[in-house]
Order: sequence, then structure tokens, then C-alpha cells
Amino acid sequence: MFKYYGKYAPYLFLFPAIAILTVFFFIPFFQTFFLSFFDYTNNIYNANYIGIENYAKLFHNPIFYKVMWNTFLYLIGAVPILVIFPLFLAVLINQKIRGVTLYKILIYLPVIVSIVVAAIAFKWLYADQGILNYAVTALGLSPIGWLTDPKYSIWSVIIVTIWKGIGYYMIIYLAALMSVPNELYEACDIDGANFFKKHLTVTIPHIMPTIALVSTISAISAMKVFAEIYVMTKGGPLNSSKTIVYYIYERAFENLDLGFASAMAVVLLVIVMIFSFVNIFCFERKKYDL
Repeated sequence: MFKYYGKYAPYLFLFPAIAILTVFFFIPFFQTFFLSFFDYTNNIYNANYIGIENYAKLFHNPIFYKVMWNTFLYLIGAVPILVIFPLFLAVLINQKIRGVTLYKILIYLPVIVSIVVAAIAFKWLYADQGILNYAVTALGLSPIGWLTDPKYSIWSVIIVTIWKGIGYYMIIYLAALMSVPNELYEACDIDGANFFKKHLTVTIPHIMPTIALVSTISAISAMKVFAEIYVMTKGGPLNSSKTIVYYIYERAFENLDLGFASAMAVVLLVIVMIFSFVNIFCFERKKYDL
């Protein structure tokens, strides 16, 4: 009996994951794709089929291009720091130093703090009469509208995302550093390589797949940021901190324009898939024999 079912065993082990993906990804995706062809603005209970008009309206909407630009700013502002700085911290923490466990806890602590709590705390820091503006005025400068000035709002939110994610990516790098053979470092020491050259020639090439993973995860997370913006700025002022996910939420749940929001969600999924394929093609091409 067991021999008969043996050839189906791999599929039985895959079934729970397939079931979860079907319920929480594939079914919602096809429902979203289906909704994107309807207009719910007149009657949410009796939608009108309009074909691809939502997509045409989307690409003629100036706010859509504004939120896409803000999302791009989020990418270039957060991702490079979240890829490079945690690696630098992981290399330092991986050394034989006193109190290394305490350092790991302190750096990782923001990860376990609720994003809502962190956003509220930073909102107090950024307030017009907050600690940051107190320090700025103490230096003889004018107060800065961290969250009320369109020039600074999105960068102020990006700082929260960076603060929250550094510890998480540092742990990923630490796990990767454990796989680097010590013999390679010893060979570098014999050759007289300094600290930076040793890690440039040994560490970075060896953990390049992990760097690619962190790049992809942080980029996708930056494109899907929502909680920080919802708590701190509501996408303002003047849409200066509104990203595509927050715009999807706004059109779907505040304006009840489910068709237009679904079209944006489909576009976002396509963009995320492009990032994933770029990662596979650039960093893991040999692994998949592409």
C-alpha cells in the first residue's frame, strides 16, 4: 500500500503550500483581475462592465504617475541603504568583540516593534514642536515641516522604513556569513590583505546570492509600503508621500472605486514580477540554467 502511494508522496507534501497559495494568492488575484474590468463608481452592488477602460483611465491619470514617482523615490532612497548598511553591520557584528549579543539585540529590536507603534513614535519626533525641531531651533535654524512640507515628507517616512528594516536584513547577512570558510580569511591574512580588501575579495563574492535576495525583498517591500504612510502622512501633503499601495487603498476603500483600484493592483503585481525575474536573470541565472 505504501509502495503504491510512494510516487505521490512529493505531491502530498506540496499540497498544503499549494492550498495556501490557491486560497490567499491565486483566487484573490483572479478576482482582482476580474474586478478591474468593471465600474463600481455608480453602484457598488451592480457594477457595469467597461472592458479595459480602467486601465486606459489609469495611464491617463496624473496622480498615478505621481504615486509611481513617489514609489520610485522610495526604492532609490531605502533599498541601497537597506542592502549596504546591514551588510556593513553584519560584518562588524561577526567579529570577535565583547558584548556582541547585546549589540545584536539592540540592532534587531526595531524589527520586533510594531510598525504602527514605530510610526506613531516617529510622528511625535517629527511634530512641529517635536524633539527634532527642538534640536533644529537650538542650532539657530528655522523649524522644518518634516511631515507637512512636500520636500521632506516622503524622505521622513523612508527613514522610518530604514530604521525598521536594518536589523532584519542584518540577521539575514549574519546567517550567510556563517557559510564563508575561515580558511579563505586566513589566506587573505597571510597575503597581507587589509580589512576592507579581505571582505571585498572574499565576503561579498561568497554571499552574492544573499545580497541579491536582500535587494529583491527590500525592493518589493518598498513598493508595497503602506502602514508608515497611513499613520504618519495619509499620503500628503499634496500627494507628496503617497505611494501606489496607499493609492490603491484610497481608491478602493475611501472612494469605493474597486475597478480602478483593482487595475492598479494588477499593474503593481506585474511590476513586482518584473523585479523578481530581473533578480533571477541577473543573480541566479546559472542556478536555473537560463
